[in-house]
This record gives sequence, structure tokens and C-alpha cells, in this order.
Amino acid sequence: MPKLLFLFFFFFLFLVRPYHASADFIRQPSRPLVFTPHNRPDSHPQQVHVSLVGNNYMKVSWVTAGSGVSSTVEYGKIPGKYESSATGEHTSYRYFMYSSGKIHHVTIGPLAPATMYYYRCGGAGPEFNFRTPHATFPIEFAVAGDLGQTEWTSSTLEHINASDYDILLLPGDLSYADAQQPLWDSFGRLVEPYASRRPWMVTEGNHEQEIFPLIYPKGFKAYNSRWPMPYKESGSESNLYYSFDAVGTHVIMLGSYADFNTDSNQYKWLANDLAKIDRSRTPWVVVLLHAPWYNSNLAHQGEGESMRIAMEEMLYNSRVDVVFAGHVHAYERFTRVYDNNADPCGPIHITIGDGGNREGLAMLYKEPTPSISLYREASFGHGRLRILNNTHAHWSWNRNDDSVSVVADGIWLESLSSSSSCFPPQIHPKTELASKKDEL
Repeated sequence: MPKLLFLFFFFFLFLVRPYHASADFIRQPSRPLVFTPHNRPDSHPQQVHVSLVGNNYMKVSWVTAGSGVSSTVEYGKIPGKYESSATGEHTSYRYFMYSSGKIHHVTIGPLAPATMYYYRCGGAGPEFNFRTPHATFPIEFAVAGDLGQTEWTSSTLEHINASDYDILLLPGDLSYADAQQPLWDSFGRLVEPYASRRPWMVTEGNHEQEIFPLIYPKGFKAYNSRWPMPYKESGSESNLYYSFDAVGTHVIMLGSYADFNTDSNQYKWLANDLAKIDRSRTPWVVVLLHAPWYNSNLAHQGEGESMRIAMEEMLYNSRVDVVFAGHVHAYERFTRVYDNNADPCGPIHITIGDGGNREGLAMLYKEPTPSISLYREASFGHGRLRILNNTHAHWSWNRNDDSVSVVADGIWLESLSSSSSCFPPQIHPKTELASKKDEL
């Protein structure tokens, strides 16, 4: 009974909490919350999801309400026949009156590429399966930000799942729990049919912070406990930023809500990570972060500017191909850009914070359209980045029209590592001028 009263209390808070919309833009009304209940025995796994950990390894994460379940995953290539097993660790956390279940994390492998594996968590419950990414091109990334758990979210996830992909990239704002911890559990159950079948690689957004002064001053307690990413493997000291490789692509997940100034650990880590990239092995470099550095929507204007000023030059000099952002609940694609100007050697910036959040869409844009903004639309949807080989990839944005997914924007990309005019990188004239001024 106390648990039921507690859930009712938080659900009531969710229904009555005020929605703060800035006066300078209008949001389209969102669809109802999809609260996904727990309908399995306490010892059975729930909220199962997988993520990449180094070369040929996968981390399996899940939650159990019962305390006597071992953190063990059995797995194999034939349904019901588990020829291998691995044991990991578990954790739990408290947030005010809320106590999480037992959160398990187990790394399994080495695994063969492009192979279907069947697995069981904790020795009980249903069998799950996932397919490992290919070892060679092509590879396809699904990209969706600001998911939440509404009817729009469910539709977006169904559209993503309708076409095959290898890895899902999520640039922040997962559950929209906003300190209402049962919504983290509901989100985990909502995405389980998808996140248990393909690796989900995520970075944090503002809705993951859940900071409460004095009591939880550092924030990210639920996020770090439930969604650990391979930060240690990439030399990072924080789960809020990390990198990984997948089939000729180096993916960097930056933390918009971790310190990023030039004296910060994240800045130093990024400089070191970029310096180690071998473009003969990973000709593509993709970056994800939450608050966009370029944005012509009236929502969240300038919120990524200080991070852009601190880090953009590093990304430019390393010839990053694409930067994905969330936060703004709409879609926008920019040309290749650096320092607010079109630049053929700069990354393409894409805002894709339109996964299905409960706050609705950011409907208003700056007028006239800036010359560097090539396509913008306030609709829910998701993106697809299909990298075909060392030199070419195709990007498409798929508008969410309920029963169908409509390709509304698409372009072909050429990797900057294959551009004779951009690679190897040369010092940008602005950087060279600044250096000369420092010498004077």
C-alpha cells in the first residue's frame, strides 16, 4: 500500500505541475503521457537495455524489484541455448522517499560482428535478443533526441524500429522524469522492446540533472545509475562525456551540463580524444551534445553559445563531420559552418530534439531565415545517418506522421577526411591571427 500511495503522489505531481513556456515562442499541445506499468514478477528483469563497451563487447543493463537476483547474463547464438555467461555488478539509489530496484550491469563478450545473440538476465524471465553491429561498412545510426514518454514517443520509436539500424544515438533528455523517479522506471519499460535489441548510446540533457540544493547538489543520480556509458574505456572521468568507435566512425558524446571551459576536465579530455583519432581507421567523426551551438529557433536561444566558444575551434581543427544536438523541440539542419559563417571544412550542425517529449514543439523561428540554416521544421520525428563507405554517407530526417514515417529532408555527405582542400587540417586564419596577437 505505501508503494501505491507513493506512485499516486508522484503521478499526481506530474499531472498538476505547471508547464513554463517562454513568452517568445508557442508550443504545440503535446500528447498524453504513456505510463508503462510493471507486469512481471519481482525477480524477472525489466527495463532491459544494451550499450556498446569497447571492441566486441556489450553491456546489458536491467532492473529487478526482488533483491535476491544475481547480476548474471547467459547468452548464445541459438534461442534457449546459452553457451556463455558473465557476471557483473549491481547498484541502487535513493532519491528522497524513492528507493530504486536493484540495477544490474553486466558486460558480455567478446562477441562476433553482425550476429544475433539470445540472452537471459538473472536466470529468470523472458529471453531477449540483440544484433551486434557490422565489422565493415555500411553502418546505420538512428538519431532521436528529447524522447520523453508520450504517445508521440511511442510513435517515433515504432517508426525507428520499422526500418533496420545498427545503433541508436540519443543527444540528451531521455525520460523527462524531472525528479519523479517512478517515471524513470516507466521510461525504461517503454523503451525496453527497442533498447534491448540494439545498442543505445546516450548523453545527458537538462532533464537528467535532477539537482536539489544541498541534498543532491551534483545531480544526475538516476541517470548515472541507470544508463552508464563506456566513459572509462575512452579515458573520461565522467559518465557525462565519452567516446566510442563503430565501423569506421568515431562518435564523441559531449556533456552540455558538465564543466566545459578551457580549465575543465571535459575540455582536456576532448583535446586528448581528438588528438588520438586515426582518420585512416575512422574516417568519420560525429559529435553529439544537448544544447545546440547553432539555432535559429526562438526557443533556447544562446544556451549553447558559451560551450561553442570554448570548444568549437577544437572540433573545426579536427575536421568533425557532423554535430547533432537536442534541447530545441524541432528539427533544423545547417550548412557546414564555423564561427557563425559557412565554411566548407566545418561540421554540419543538426538539431533533432523532436523525439516526442511532453512539452510539445518549439514552433517559432527567427525571421528571415539565416543563410546558414538550410532546413527547419517544428515536427516530431527522428533521423537516420547511413554511412556507406570511407567517403560517403546519407542523412535523412523522418517526420512523424503517426501511421507512417515521411522522409522530409535528406542530403548526401562527403567525409572531410576525403576532402583534399580540408584534410589534413590547416590552421584557420582566425586562429593564426589570434596567435600572432598573443605574440605581440
